[in-house]
Amino acid sequence: MVKRFRKPPRKPQPKAITNELIKSPKVRLIGETGENLGIVQTEKAIALAKEKGLSLIQVAETPKETIAKIADLGKYLYQQQKSEKKQREKQRKDASKTVRLKLATQAHDLETKAKQVKKFLDQGYRVQIEIFLRGRERSRRTEAEKKLKEFIQSLEIQTKTIQQGQGPRGPQAVLIKI
Repeated sequence: MVKRFRKPPRKPQPKAITNELIKSPKVRLIGETGENLGIVQTEKAIALAKEKGLSLIQVAETPKETIAKIADLGKYLYQQQKSEKKQREKQRKDASKTVRLKLATQAHDLETKAKQVKKFLDQGYRVQIEIFLRGRERSRRTEAEKKLKEFIQSLEIQTKTIQQGQGPRGPQAVLIKI
């Protein structure tokens, strides 16, 4: 039996560089309430932070200077987590949803698709509506365009058409809620 060696588990990188881990000799110091305290020696800044019972946290590092803030480390990390979560939510909202229709789709099915489109628009998504034409249906593009326009008008909510035109499989439109 051959022994296989596993890589040792990685130590998690600290989310923030604090106190003695700050390598630059001078830092631009920001106080706990957000006021700028100017450029200070790193040792003095650490002493100030410990005197107040807080930590010195490196906020940003540029080639010219290092910016550090006096704050409670737990609170700072919590705020970072919250802002990252907000950014992830914003990225998700920029995504678009696609709804496909066919030329032979019946009225009840169109109503169901319209409800689905309304739900997506209310959630803040961009919605791309395509009419999918197969085989001989491709010769009936004008009917498909009419059906697409009727479907958009049947939505009963204010939308803005960003893009409308011919796709590779038939007419399509991209909508957002106003």
